[in-house]
Amino acid sequence: MKFWLGGYTADMGGSASGFGMLLAGAADDASAGGALAYAGEVATTDSPSWLAPHPGSLTVAPGDVVYAALEQRAQVQAFRRTGESTFAPLGAPVAAGEAVCHVAVSPDGRFLVASCWGDGRVVRVELDAAGRPSSPVIAPAAVDPYGPAGAPEHAGDIDLAAAARALREAAGEEYAHLVPDHDRDAPAAAAEGGAEASVSRPSRAHEAVFLPRGLIATTDLGYDIVRLWRDGAHGLRQVQQVALPQGSGPRHMVWHPSGHLYVVTEFSCELFVLAPAADGTWNLVGGTPLGAGSLPGDSAAELTASRDGEFLYAGVRGSNTVATLRVRGAGEYVEPVALVDAGVDWPRHHVVVRDILLVAGQLSNEVASLTLDVRTGVPGRVRHRTDAPSPTCLLPVR
Repeated sequence: MKFWLGGYTADMGGSASGFGMLLAGAADDASAGGALAYAGEVATTDSPSWLAPHPGSLTVAPGDVVYAALEQRAQVQAFRRTGESTFAPLGAPVAAGEAVCHVAVSPDGRFLVASCWGDGRVVRVELDAAGRPSSPVIAPAAVDPYGPAGAPEHAGDIDLAAAARALREAAGEEYAHLVPDHDRDAPAAAAEGGAEASVSRPSRAHEAVFLPRGLIATTDLGYDIVRLWRDGAHGLRQVQQVALPQGSGPRHMVWHPSGHLYVVTEFSCELFVLAPAADGTWNLVGGTPLGAGSLPGDSAAELTASRDGEFLYAGVRGSNTVATLRVRGAGEYVEPVALVDAGVDWPRHHVVVRDILLVAGQLSNEVASLTLDVRTGVPGRVRHRTDAPSPTCLLPVR
């Protein structure tokens, strides 16, 4: 099998020079259980940390266009396949936001959603018939449900932090000190206002997932929320937000055929279950730690499901492990099964291909394959490994 491999380049302290190609076994194998080999770069660009394919249309063959989140450049760039192992830029890069870290393409190929870790932006980007991106529209900013020091940070529908930033910019340096400090971070506010100064947290959008019936879910690991959206004539329209426990840090999600949405949290290393009620309102219905054995300072990364949906796999950076969890009941219950060695340093991303788990080790500059036990779902020891420059994302080639 072939995989496109995103990675960090020198602008983010990595050793990649763009995105490359990984081979797992023979190129035409349906399984990824064979020997691994890094086949080199397929496109030169700066820190393409996340890759997403165009789903295909009447004018675009599936997989012929790939979108890259250029994290350090705060841009999204489309690439068109020009050969078996070569890509060229398709159109100009599109501005997204600081530290754009994820892109997801709508099932009909009309637009993509970019998530930006640095400034919390969620951005809708139009795609033309050829897959060329343009016309970014920034969605409404997130509102912290806990507010400064755990108190509400907004009155009614007014985002006080955003309002303060706008007022300070309009007032200029001479009068900026007259604007209330609703948007100041904790250290600065404490230094200027003492114990009564307001405390705020940064918004950090991290992923978008397209759900059935036109819904879009996005995570904000800074504000501990999952937001639900619909596409509208003037960009994305938020229809709901669901708060997770304060400080948990929702990062990545998996939609399950049972109708549940599973969310892994970066900071607390937990997995939460969201589900819609009869009236369509989404609620938090369950949750569990990823498993005994995680260490202080660990941070969860990717979440994915087994082919039959019975198991979930979460990568844990720090202790460098993979957590296996089993889906129970009608999907509302999830229980930890095992926490095993990931076989790499800093398991940033992983994918399941049949009975194989491929894991990208960002700091060990390698990709490893682990065999999944068909009975327990638990990954075994490393089966194969190969050197790969600062890998951050694995995208199976269609």
